[in-house]
Amino acid sequence: MPRRFAAILKMAALHHGGEAAALEKSRNTHRAQDLERVPGDRLLSVMTRCVFNAGFNWKVVEAKWDGFEAAFEGFDPARLTFLGDEIMDRLITDERIVRNGQKIRATLENARFVAELESKEGEFGRFLASWPGEDQTGLLNVLNKRGSRLGGATGQYFLRFAGWDAWIASSHVCAALVREGVLEKPEATGKRDLQKLQDAINEYHDNSGLPRAQISRLLAMSVG
Repeated sequence: MPRRFAAILKMAALHHGGEAAALEKSRNTHRAQDLERVPGDRLLSVMTRCVFNAGFNWKVVEAKWDGFEAAFEGFDPARLTFLGDEIMDRLITDERIVRNGQKIRATLENARFVAELESKEGEFGRFLASWPGEDQTGLLNVLNKRGSRLGGATGQYFLRFAGWDAWIASSHVCAALVREGVLEKPEATGKRDLQKLQDAINEYHDNSGLPRAQISRLLAMSVG
């Protein structure tokens, strides 16, 4: 059983200029107050940025982002789904974007995922906002199974940057959880270890009252 979070906050404070400074530095600046109102095209845009950033120089993606927005027609899920292979053929030669065929295809598949979800279950933002915070692993499973290239850290970063209160199983977070006796090794990729991580963060949330994303960042900061 992990110790109470106050002890971990103190460790983070030692490395980062005191408790008040650590709490301020660890705030999740991406958190959306009204996630249910965020349009599906904006969420698909964030999703695409995370997919393209994975294993690639994010500065290149950032510099080209206006081109991405134009080339992918504002990331309108229904329109991209309707265009299908027609737009795929065009995008693969479009110099405004990073011309990675697998990631372009993944974006179109994710557009279909969002469009289908919205047609059957309502707005994507509302779907995300209604998912219980104590079950991020379940939401990650949905993204992994129904989306494309959204497994592992990519799905976690998408949730964080989309405004959901998400933890990220970074190497520092996992190292802190090894120290706390939650994990046996400084990584969490399998279902068993991810559930252990989820259970620990839920417990820290219950005894500290802090958002789960902030707990995740403070765990990382407690390492150094």
